[in-house]
Amino acid sequence: MRIRATVVAVTGAVALSAFVVPAAQAVGGDAHHSVDTLKALHAAASGRSTFTGATGESGTPYALDAKFTGVSVNNGKPIVAGTSGRVSVPVVFKVTHGAGVDVTAGDTELDVMLYRGPYSEPVNFLIGDDYPTCTNTSATVAACRGTIDILPGEELENADATGWKAAGFIVDWNDVDPFADDVDFSKVGFTENSALTTAKLQRLSKLTVNAAPEPVKKGKTLTVTGKLSRANWDSGTYAGYSTQPVKLQFRKKGSSAYTTVKTIKTSTTGSLKTTVKATVDGYYRYVFAGTSTTPAATAAGDFVDVK
Repeated sequence: MRIRATVVAVTGAVALSAFVVPAAQAVGGDAHHSVDTLKALHAAASGRSTFTGATGESGTPYALDAKFTGVSVNNGKPIVAGTSGRVSVPVVFKVTHGAGVDVTAGDTELDVMLYRGPYSEPVNFLIGDDYPTCTNTSATVAACRGTIDILPGEELENADATGWKAAGFIVDWNDVDPFADDVDFSKVGFTENSALTTAKLQRLSKLTVNAAPEPVKKGKTLTVTGKLSRANWDSGTYAGYSTQPVKLQFRKKGSSAYTTVKTIKTSTTGSLKTTVKATVDGYYRYVFAGTSTTPAATAAGDFVDVK
């Protein structure tokens, strides 16, 4: 498992220098290199001879004959995260490469990550805890699987509930020691691809319902309350989602289908409250259709006994 990544902005360097991983392990091995080494590689690839934090590097990495294809993040579905814990979603892709490239070699590193904002200076990025595993399916194609691992409480803010893009990089060290004081980058192969696919992050939503009084006499008024809340990544709590349309639905006892009774909006604090006439035994629930930043939510039905 590698150390979690830290955003490092390097104006003028190639794109990945803005969010290289500070410690990364070679595929199938435990070797680690520093953020300065990766920054040096990216700077060298962009034609920059020097930059802060690295000295003695020489040469320009040659363009590695490889590219990413068929990238899919979370099977194309939005990534939904709460306020704590870890969210891991699958990433699958292929690497098409020249016959002389072996992406499964111990001194080759590759990964796919998500970034938000411009590729040259991303606002935020997300990457897996471990490198993907790749299997050669032919002399020029490797199929790879990995994950994007997210710690919402540490890595996300509310502005991250939006569209992201995927980028990938491959480094073939060709037995060059990345720990050396003087790294000859002319012997190192390197490639990167941006905008490989898109992904959407959403703030987990929760919805509750309570119909009262229970039991209730036929023809009397039922008050149905509830609350729509969603993850607030800025505060690490769940907060009410205000002024959102929510459907009140009813399912008669013995039936399998819900019908919509009415649509109301949440208050400024996310609260829901409305009244209906009690007619027959059945279940009441609230249903939220979702928005671009927040997934749909459905409250568990609350049974009401009508006397």
